[in-house]
Amino acid sequence: MVGQRNRRCSVTAVTLVIVLFLGRVGLADEPPPPDSTAGQLLVAAPTMPDVRFAKSVIYMLTHDGAGALGVIVNRPMGEVSLADLLDGLGLQGEAVEGRLGVHYGGPVENDLGFVLHTDDGADQADEFTLGVAGGFALSQDVAVVRAIAGGTGPRLSMMVFGYAGWGPGQLETELQRHDWLVVPADDDMVFGAEYDSKWSRALDRRSVDL
Repeated sequence: MVGQRNRRCSVTAVTLVIVLFLGRVGLADEPPPPDSTAGQLLVAAPTMPDVRFAKSVIYMLTHDGAGALGVIVNRPMGEVSLADLLDGLGLQGEAVEGRLGVHYGGPVENDLGFVLHTDDGADQADEFTLGVAGGFALSQDVAVVRAIAGGTGPRLSMMVFGYAGWGPGQLETELQRHDWLVVPADDDMVFGAEYDSKWSRALDRRSVDL
């Protein structure tokens, strides 16, 4: 579970592990299922049996024959100074102002840090960036962090640590069991700061009854 919202996060080169996440995603050769959730929100049902995901809202990054990956978007951990973040990455940050929200992305590999952002800053990125349907992207490109600090980055962004993952067929089983609802994603539901109400507002978007 995450700490309190007001907890301030100190990010260093040790805790911010920049690795080739796209290699871990390994865009599968298998075609996506016809009801792929990529680019949408998974909303935990009120009857969610896994306490780790109770009242979670997850933005789905990939969902194909190899499984599924997403990041939780309603569990803030605090904020990090952009100056500290750049210093932790070995970049000059002492003259930089501003802060970036830090979020718990899920129970898998919590030492991995990513930037989830709108894709309007995609020209700042390289092969370390995964574009997602719906106009968003997930990046481990240091250039994106530098662009955010310089005021030329994506319009909306958040840093997430960890992610949620499912093996082949696992998410389909959970969906059939009605552990999750699938609802459309938009800027407010992903990046909006009203975290306490995000789950209930996402539930209001459901198109079918539980």
